[in-house]
Amino acid sequence: LQAVSLVTLDYYQTPAAAITLADTIAEIGGILGGVAYSNQDLDAQLDTVFSLAKERNLNLDFHADENGNPDSHCLRQIAKAAIRHQFTGKIICGHCCSLAVQPLEEVAETLKLVKAAGIAIVSLPMCNLYLQDRQANVTPSWRGVTRLHEIKQQGIPVTLASDNCRDPFYGFGDHDVLEVFTQAVRIAHLDMPIGDWPCAVTKTAADLMGLPNMGRIGVGLPADLILFKGRHFSELLSRPQHDRIILHQGQPIDTTLPDYADLDELEN
Repeated sequence: LQAVSLVTLDYYQTPAAAITLADTIAEIGGILGGVAYSNQDLDAQLDTVFSLAKERNLNLDFHADENGNPDSHCLRQIAKAAIRHQFTGKIICGHCCSLAVQPLEEVAETLKLVKAAGIAIVSLPMCNLYLQDRQANVTPSWRGVTRLHEIKQQGIPVTLASDNCRDPFYGFGDHDVLEVFTQAVRIAHLDMPIGDWPCAVTKTAADLMGLPNMGRIGVGLPADLILFKGRHFSELLSRPQHDRIILHQGQPIDTTLPDYADLDELEN
């Protein structure tokens, strides 16, 4: 697990609080982060965050453009800030939903900056599908997911994840990475061909977390992996694969899911 300071970026404009938070993150080896919203002070907020991160050699993680507003360009402003500060640490931006409702020319301009800044993108297809364009008693007209294909085509590292599970932001889920990948394939048309999209939940994700021995199979690497009976992707993605085998250090572990009743005390 990696600790990230997920606060709105205006929090960093209170100097004492910002310094205390950044120092705490540095002490625990965490990642400095925040939620970016379009506002007139965003550039100043980003300058503060990047300065705090550079001073402490911290990586950065932002939630950006989690909306369907075509005028929301937080990702672009984050990229410009990274270039402006000549930031050399890792930067990850999550969601980036508004790219999907912007003209392709604007998207291309933003992605050019993102690549130049060395930013990686994390998409959350299930959460975005659940929240974006949600109105009571109205059918949604778009899927909420960012432009995954265009991002990948530009050579920008892109991963798939789910940051919520059975909470107000996503009412379903079971912390299952296979479900994340399966739903992402369906929601964002990642098939025909699937190609190397599985790297988005394995190798690429591990690389971004600084785990070079995880998310891949190789001689001498830890035998921590999941075995499925599916012989090809059509079979793998068509059933929940409840009979999977999970290996830890080469040995199978118990994969019995707890009864929901056994989890009741965790809700209190």
